[in-house]
Amino acid sequence: MDGRIMMDAKQELARMSEELDSAIRSYIKDEEPNNLVEACRQYPYHGGKRMRPSMVIAACGAVGGDKDKAVPLAVAIEYIHNFTLIHDDLMDGDEKRRGMTTSHVKYGMPTAVLAGDGLFAKAFEIISTMDVPSDVMRKILNIVSVAVWDLARGQQMDINNENGEKVTMEQYIETIRLKTSILFASGAAGGALIGGADDDVAMAIRDYAMSLGVAFQMYDDILGIIGDPAKTGKSAGNDIRKGKSTVIVCHALKNIKNKEDLDRFESILGKMDASEDEIEIARNILKRTGSIDYAIEMAEKYTKDAISKLDCLKDSKDKEFMIALAEYAMSRDV
Repeated sequence: MDGRIMMDAKQELARMSEELDSAIRSYIKDEEPNNLVEACRQYPYHGGKRMRPSMVIAACGAVGGDKDKAVPLAVAIEYIHNFTLIHDDLMDGDEKRRGMTTSHVKYGMPTAVLAGDGLFAKAFEIISTMDVPSDVMRKILNIVSVAVWDLARGQQMDINNENGEKVTMEQYIETIRLKTSILFASGAAGGALIGGADDDVAMAIRDYAMSLGVAFQMYDDILGIIGDPAKTGKSAGNDIRKGKSTVIVCHALKNIKNKEDLDRFESILGKMDASEDEIEIARNILKRTGSIDYAIEMAEKYTKDAISKLDCLKDSKDKEFMIALAEYAMSRDV
């Protein structure tokens, strides 16, 4: 990947995140009970890369639209994303996220559930305030509503995939398409519609974001195996310990030819107390099988597919950013 483009994407993300910050902080008013309001604010106010809301704004601009009109949808998509993070952390029992104490630990499980519900409700309240024609409003409400339903399906598939059953590559891709890609896609399509795009262009931009989301999650899976813990902030072996069905594991279980390697790998996969030495053994088996190289090739394939979907757009700074964002998605070290 072009290092200059990657840096441009990071810098532009930081700039857009800063510009969106005041809007993200403007919709949750001071009300009672105070602890619920604080819990609702915790995740979205803490920051993060904000790729999803930035994509809403860029998609609107890339089709020649007024980007200010896309800000409410950008905030709504960020709220929905954070609502899913609160519930994900609760389901996974995680105690830390982005260096902060997770919602269910800080505020208690009941308040965390309500905070997620509150962000979900706020998102649709915000969408209802958008200055768009009624037919565009209906399309966006449909796209976002279906996305939240698909998110729930993807999350349940992810939970089901941890029950010890072997997962096919097709099942894995469908899971991340729903769990990760769909919110990118709904935001991008919605931004394009706000910008005045016709349905064909909006769907091309949606397809761009779907492929980007798959590449993004695949690269996260790769970092979960071979990433530098000093940069990622998490152990590079935890996905193996949890027995997660990632692109790497799906490929390995189908392609490890040596029975001794297969038996050893399966004995380590899903072993929560696996030692660092055992993780290194599993990692070496994955390397010998070509599973890590396969995952990188797959992520690159989806990145190229994402970029190709933007051929329908005229050249612009926003289009350049969307291309750079796709390349950045699988060029990260964190």
